[in-house]
Amino acid sequence: MALNNDEKYIKMCFSLAKKGKNNVLPNPMVGSLIVKEGRIISKGYHKKYGEFHAERNAILNAKEDLEGATIYVNLEPCSHFGKTPPCADLIIEKKIKRVVFSSFDKNPKVDGVKKLKEKGIEVLGGVLEKEGNELNKVFFKNITKKIPYIALKTATTLDSKIATENYNSKWITGDSSRLEVMKLRSLYQAIITGSNTVLYDNPKLTSRIKGGINPIRIIMDRKGKIPFDYNVFENDGTRIILIDNTKRKCPSHVEKIGFSNINELLKTLFNMGIYSILIESGRGLNSAFLKEKCVDEIYHFIAPKILGGGINFIDGFNPKKIDDGLIAYNLKIKKFEPDIMLNYKLKF
Repeated sequence: MALNNDEKYIKMCFSLAKKGKNNVLPNPMVGSLIVKEGRIISKGYHKKYGEFHAERNAILNAKEDLEGATIYVNLEPCSHFGKTPPCADLIIEKKIKRVVFSSFDKNPKVDGVKKLKEKGIEVLGGVLEKEGNELNKVFFKNITKKIPYIALKTATTLDSKIATENYNSKWITGDSSRLEVMKLRSLYQAIITGSNTVLYDNPKLTSRIKGGINPIRIIMDRKGKIPFDYNVFENDGTRIILIDNTKRKCPSHVEKIGFSNINELLKTLFNMGIYSILIESGRGLNSAFLKEKCVDEIYHFIAPKILGGGINFIDGFNPKKIDDGLIAYNLKIKKFEPDIMLNYKLKF
């Protein structure tokens, strides 16, 4: 179905917003453009945390009078003072006639719609809202729950095995799936894994693709089993956080924190500036996070193989009724020959 003009311009805002990725945390990605008499006369996006918001940049970039124009933005304009002044006030000052946005801001301090409507400005919100919410899923989880957004990546056989009974797992999936995993690592700020995964596989947990960004490495090793000469501890300039309840001394480039339970851990990591995490581990850590209902999204790569026996990607779940199992929604299927990937959210 063809997009109407409002949807077309909001789509363009999504593209502008993505230019600020990795630079605006913990703020959302936001893009904006201004249309007058059917012409796009200005564009802007939120470039860096602490700097001007997208609407203000679009307004400041304009070379002509904005009275009677329409401003498009993928997130409801702010109405409060933070590190920058309210965007809603500037929109009112410039006599912009109409405001169109995608996502309503979940921040309770924000109520730009009310302020704009009180000044007689026409406001249309919720345009391509599902797409807008997906774009800033990390921000919305952060602002409402005060913990990181959690995604889990797993690679299994058709019968959900991640390894043989003797823990052989290289390689379940093919080259194209593994390339996609490298891309996923660039999408999340941090990656977490457990001690058994590190000891069996000695992974680097880096994004080895052109333009890829290495995620912060978080290693769960409560009993201090992993030697510091393993790849995850390489001093390559990437931030490294070790979760370790022992008294052993760490190298100077490794930050060490303790562990009590997963919910407290997530609060601690959030307060350390960790806003999104990809779990890339074995069944122990996978199961622990799922049991605590802390996983927002799963990337499930499936290879056309059957083992029969072996290690499941989760364990410890034994519901008595079908409806008591974990429920997936927003299921998407992508092919990475010879494998497929199921991407889905979880209902808790």
